Amino acid sequence: MLIGSYDLSLVVLSLCVAILASYTALDLAGRIASAKGIAQSLWIAGGAVAMGIGIWSMHFVGMLAFSLPIPLGYDLAITLLSLAIAMLASGFALWLVSQPELPAWHLGLGALAMGAGIGAMHYIGMAALRMQPGIDYDPLLFALSLLIAVLASGAALSIAFRLRRDTPYVRLARGGAAVIMGIAIVGMHFTGMAAANFPAGSYCAAAGSGLDSGWLASLVVVVTLAVLAIALLTSILDARLEVRTALLSSSLAKANAELTQLALHDGLTKLPNRLLLEDRIGQGMLKVGRNGGHFALLFMDLDGFKPVNDAFGHHVGDQLLVAVAQRLRAHLRAQDSLARIGGDEFVLLAELRQAQDAANLAGQVVSLLSQPFLVEGHELRVSTSVGIALYPGDGSDQQELLINADAAMYHAKGLGKNGYSFFERSMNTNARQQLQLLHDLRAALERGEFRLYYQPKFATGSERMIGAEALLRWQHPQQGLLAPDRFIGLAEKTGLIIAIGDWVLDEACRQMRLWYQQGRSDWRVAVNLSALQFCHGELVDSVRQALARHELPANCLTLEITESTAMHDVNASLAILQQLSAMGVDIAIDDFGTGYSSLLYLKRLPANELKIDRGFVRDLQHDGDDAAIVSAIVALGQALNLRIVAEGVETRQQQAFLTELGCDSLQGYLLGHPLPPEQLPAA
Repeated sequence: MLIGSYDLSLVVLSLCVAILASYTALDLAGRIASAKGIAQSLWIAGGAVAMGIGIWSMHFVGMLAFSLPIPLGYDLAITLLSLAIAMLASGFALWLVSQPELPAWHLGLGALAMGAGIGAMHYIGMAALRMQPGIDYDPLLFALSLLIAVLASGAALSIAFRLRRDTPYVRLARGGAAVIMGIAIVGMHFTGMAAANFPAGSYCAAAGSGLDSGWLASLVVVVTLAVLAIALLTSILDARLEVRTALLSSSLAKANAELTQLALHDGLTKLPNRLLLEDRIGQGMLKVGRNGGHFALLFMDLDGFKPVNDAFGHHVGDQLLVAVAQRLRAHLRAQDSLARIGGDEFVLLAELRQAQDAANLAGQVVSLLSQPFLVEGHELRVSTSVGIALYPGDGSDQQELLINADAAMYHAKGLGKNGYSFFERSMNTNARQQLQLLHDLRAALERGEFRLYYQPKFATGSERMIGAEALLRWQHPQQGLLAPDRFIGLAEKTGLIIAIGDWVLDEACRQMRLWYQQGRSDWRVAVNLSALQFCHGELVDSVRQALARHELPANCLTLEITESTAMHDVNASLAILQQLSAMGVDIAIDDFGTGYSSLLYLKRLPANELKIDRGFVRDLQHDGDDAAIVSAIVALGQALNLRIVAEGVETRQQQAFLTELGCDSLQGYLLGHPLPPEQLPAA
């Protein structure tokens, strides 16, 4: 009997290879479990190669650690066959642990199949020695080695299946499991080696023509470590990429959700806005079409909101709107939708069992909002006027329903406010007119139907014209020349006021350029800015571009904003007005004295001009309070070094009084009506 011996360093090396191969297998199992489709197949194929080479390398290094007192070699074809069997067994194992579930009978069959594969790899590898006579195996140890292979395979499959998901400390757990699996694999190998007996006089037929064991150990180890390292590194990098992709996907989903929230909800009250409301009305119409039933639109407008805004400021007004929204939302049914569509207007979309139930619901809303609100220490009282439109019956689409509900709300206001009114066909004419007017308004700018009229301004104490205020008119193809009060409200509700305002600004600058060319370089043209236009982010650029396009100096343009607009968000207003002032544009505070303002803030505004509201001028001769207010405004303006303009001058007595007070300029029907530019008096 030939007695073999082992190279301890190679034995230790084979154990290290076995542990590394086990850890790589566990890590690859995690990649395969999270992959889908073709990617999963590629991971199984690549993992089979890496894991098969690792297990086979451990076996082969273990064999190379064994030496006999005769020359040894290894048959190349048989050696490669053992490598192929190791890869097949590894591929099967990785496929098995990639399944969604691993019941006990699957685990048992898998352990038998993989154990048989590892056993076949080992004993075919031994056959590569081509010993003559053949190797004599101890039956008990032979059976024990196969049993170890099956048990080790079962344990490996179970561990790989349980550790395939990324959880806290999973890599530490895989490391410990890899050590246990590596020891089991090495135990099987050396049990199989112990089962082999080599009779005296045996010789290795592959010693001369087969692979030389002298340099083979180093080559196998280097190649194996390279393959395992590449596989492990690829797996780790892919895992990190997957985590980063998941984080990016989560961030994108969160950003999309936030953008959707902003696009479909009111920024102040967080209620659905008009866009989302129209979508829900559409869904309600489809539901009624399928299942029958009714729904109502309750169009609510707060009565008494403007006085609260004027008395306590816009901040308190905003908080009141939030309180109204919260109170209404707290009493909503699950199937109802509440939206804020602008200003102090709310719309409730309510499903009904019977159409007449809308009256009860509207009565509850009116009663609910008539109770006082406590806002920042102030007890505030408002009421609401509610217009009701029913579907089916009061409209065929979202726009028509909203317009009809709006018409019913105005009818409720006309009846004395703090109540509700159903839409009736008698209101339909006005509702349809509004709908048609809105349709025409959308096309008016494109068709060139807008006109600018100019009301002249005169210096006090003389008949010298010093400029004009641009006033918008609409030359409607059917209704003739329309004043702004007929369409500006619609333009503001729909956002068309931005485009219309830009046109007014450009047209006024174009006309001013013509006056410049006619020698009227001392004139100024005044343009009114709506609240929506003033808050628009591109206002400053629009002004700059209009002046540049018509080659005008900035000081020939005066922009008029109302006192309420300037005070709505003082810090934002200051930023915009400072940019316009730095450009050289004059700023006028229009309707001064009608809103709520702080002298501290007024002093900070970069204004050049105060305009006294026509409401104070109208009753100067008959109302001592108005005369006192006008006197105070003039004194305040002079103290702040501002030009004072009085509008609405219609009598000689008003002209004389305002001139004596020290107003710088006047405008009104006494001095000149709004006219097309070609009809203005000569300079």
